[in-house]
Amino acid sequence: MPDTPTVFGLPAEKGRWGLVALGLLINLGLGSIYSWSVFVAPLSVHFTEALGREVTAGEVLLPFSVFLAFFAIAMPLTGKYIERYGPRTVTAVGGVLTGLGWLLASTATSVEALYVVYGVIGGLGVGIAYGAPVAVAARWFPDRRGLAVGLALLGFGFSAFVTANAAGALIAAYGVMATFRIFGAALIAVLLLAALPLRFPPAGWRPPGWTPPAPGVGTAPVCECDRPAMLRTGTFYGLFACYFVGCLAGLTAISIAKPVGTEVAGVDAGLATLLVGFFAVFNGLGRPAFGGLTDRITPQKTAMLTFALIAAASVLIWLVPGVPAYIVAFAVLWGCLGGWLAIAPAATASYFGTCDYPRCYGVVFLAYGAGAMVGPQLAGFVRTATGTYLGVFPLVAALAAVGFAAAWLLMRPPVGVPASAPVPATAVEK
Repeated sequence: MPDTPTVFGLPAEKGRWGLVALGLLINLGLGSIYSWSVFVAPLSVHFTEALGREVTAGEVLLPFSVFLAFFAIAMPLTGKYIERYGPRTVTAVGGVLTGLGWLLASTATSVEALYVVYGVIGGLGVGIAYGAPVAVAARWFPDRRGLAVGLALLGFGFSAFVTANAAGALIAAYGVMATFRIFGAALIAVLLLAALPLRFPPAGWRPPGWTPPAPGVGTAPVCECDRPAMLRTGTFYGLFACYFVGCLAGLTAISIAKPVGTEVAGVDAGLATLLVGFFAVFNGLGRPAFGGLTDRITPQKTAMLTFALIAAASVLIWLVPGVPAYIVAFAVLWGCLGGWLAIAPAATASYFGTCDYPRCYGVVFLAYGAGAMVGPQLAGFVRTATGTYLGVFPLVAALAAVGFAAAWLLMRPPVGVPASAPVPATAVEK
């Protein structure tokens, strides 16, 4: 490889921003799952009127949970293949599976079938593709890792701004099952094209004029921690616990955003759909915002800030369940979820290095899957048991307090982590 590589025909330090933009586009497609709350009511009507079956809130929310759980399961299993086959191939395979999950969802004749064709297949596709643009951003931006990862992931959070409104319009015009087909075909085309330019930098490349900072006393130097070493640190378990709580709160808010607006806050159904897109802006902007904070004030302090915001937002809507509180609280909750999807990958790279990054972050990302399973199902249980979603929010506030304590006590740089072997140049250059 040349000493001064180019990206999109530009010097690498400039052209690498194009790879971040592609990561944003890819995640815009992958993040279409965040528009799920727009599908909840139409699916309930479809299964009741077209198929003659009553479904509960928990049943209609379960495809969302299954999708995100398999998304998280695929992450650690895919890490080694990103290194072996390169980000282009892995993103293309994941993109096809993601679109296929949406396409097959249009053929589901029961809610159980939807769990498999949409939840399992689509979730695996997103899990396979998701880590590749994140790893590309982390490798090309050792000097501004939090910002680059946050920008690449902005598309995932911002996706609902585009897809929720598109889904609402398509469902109104063509029906919910036809909308699944349209989304599936569009996702396959966009994700395949966006995957083509993705690649890692040459081994040892760094931006001109940038020198890696010396590690602090007792901290692990960058690129010296593999996955087994990471699992022996208390830092990993603190990060995992915090990520779980942050994702539980945010994914709960995403899964019930529209029904809480209509049932609790009294918002018109059409406006509630528009507000889902509005909340997505905060979810998207939360990634570069909190990613940049992670670079500036450390992952630990940024994590503590998110938990303070999550607790305050949850208490606000619990005590003052009106339209203003709904808008403010859900904007904060969506924004903090976006923040955690930048804090966690940046913290993983900061604490454990980048030599084994896809596999390391894949394990950390299991916390997202756990939050995806627990949060929406908790919301569905509370709704079924009490007749309202309002009781969800004091539980989320209490968990945020636990997350704050975990961040304060455990999210510290690891001490005495043994070095791992460097990644082979052939894997890095793909």
